[in-house]
Amino acid sequence: MDDLWSITTLLLQVWFSVMIGLIMIPAMFGLSLGVTSVYIQILVKILEWATLRIQRGHRDRPTLEGGSMEQEMGELRRYRTQSISRGEFALSDSFYFYRKGLESIVDDQVTQRFSSEELVSWNLLTRTNHNFHYISLRLTVIWGLGVIIRYCVLFPLRITLAIIGISWLVIGTTLVGFLPNRRVKNWLSELVHLMCYRICARGLSATIQYHNKNNKPQKGGICVANHTSPIDIVILANDGCYAMVGQSHSGLMGVIQRSMVRSCPHVWFERSEMRDRHAVTSRLRAHVAAKCNLPILIFPEGTCINNTSVMMFKKGSFEIGGTIYPVAIKYDPRFGDAFWNSAKYNMVSYLLRMMTSWAIVVNVWYLPPMTRQEGEDATKFANRVKSAIAHQGGLLDMSIAQGLNRGRCRWSTGRAEQPNQVVRGQVPEAGCLAFRVFSVL
Repeated sequence: MDDLWSITTLLLQVWFSVMIGLIMIPAMFGLSLGVTSVYIQILVKILEWATLRIQRGHRDRPTLEGGSMEQEMGELRRYRTQSISRGEFALSDSFYFYRKGLESIVDDQVTQRFSSEELVSWNLLTRTNHNFHYISLRLTVIWGLGVIIRYCVLFPLRITLAIIGISWLVIGTTLVGFLPNRRVKNWLSELVHLMCYRICARGLSATIQYHNKNNKPQKGGICVANHTSPIDIVILANDGCYAMVGQSHSGLMGVIQRSMVRSCPHVWFERSEMRDRHAVTSRLRAHVAAKCNLPILIFPEGTCINNTSVMMFKKGSFEIGGTIYPVAIKYDPRFGDAFWNSAKYNMVSYLLRMMTSWAIVVNVWYLPPMTRQEGEDATKFANRVKSAIAHQGGLLDMSIAQGLNRGRCRWSTGRAEQPNQVVRGQVPEAGCLAFRVFSVL
């Protein structure tokens, strides 16, 4: 028993020594030992091999997908008791067109933006395809080894780093909050935030490429970006500090928010304030007016999109005034799907999927600062910024409001719940995805 305890203690010491010496300390100072880059290169080689093996397997076996229109109609006719000669019309033929029509309506251009991006090839994750890993024995073995590595090695490591990063964020910002409001406090606050977010980024095995750093958001400005995931904040804050904007929460999130606001002027709104457009705009305008404050980070889409397009920007963020610093974020879906489908997964399930993915590979582009032109209203300004972000990130520029095809909304007034129907005098609750933090704007 003593030997077992000694071995366990030794393994834990080695585990934490490697994690602190090779991951945490370099991350805190923005350094990299190149381990993640080598890991990504190996992954690319493995995924390329898997793609070739899958393509070869498809050539060697009949396709499982539906064939031509004639073949699909033939399948429908098989269930008829009487045989029908070729070229003769059958009533069952209409069901083929009926099904295709319904599929087109359900899977329209907007609805597709709220589901995971389709991959060209399998990335050896069961969640993206349930059939590919049965094509060959070698592919199945590689997939099994990947499961062991992701769940038994990477997942415990990432969980440990995430707990350390969040704990240090709460403790560090609380301690810094006791200092007087001077330059030292601001410097320490930014240092603590950067260290914590960098540790959390390593906890996701994030490989981030920042482009055009000369256009980074400056103090007293407003940073706007396309929104794919809650980890967008970690990705951006890994390279600079921002003032966060959002609704006040209770529980663990509330503890984190209260500790953060002690050391840095983040803007948290109570639920009652979020429905007051004037109060929200006034607080944000006051923050921007103080040129010593950190740039505000805002996601004007108001909800997460699957990183294939940019949906309509809410105009309120562009009515505040000040300089807008657009940022385009583009994830590489080959290594893990960063999109948060909040209608399907809660936050815990989503984070579990992120921490058991291969890695998070993302490109971030800082665009030149933009201001409202003479005679330009907030809506046109928002569309101009949105188009610039979509063009830089290689995303589809869509002008349709994202709330139109979101899930069922509950209404705060009225005699009955009416999903997806706006009635005069009714206001959707704050939990509805189409009317989140910035819906009041």
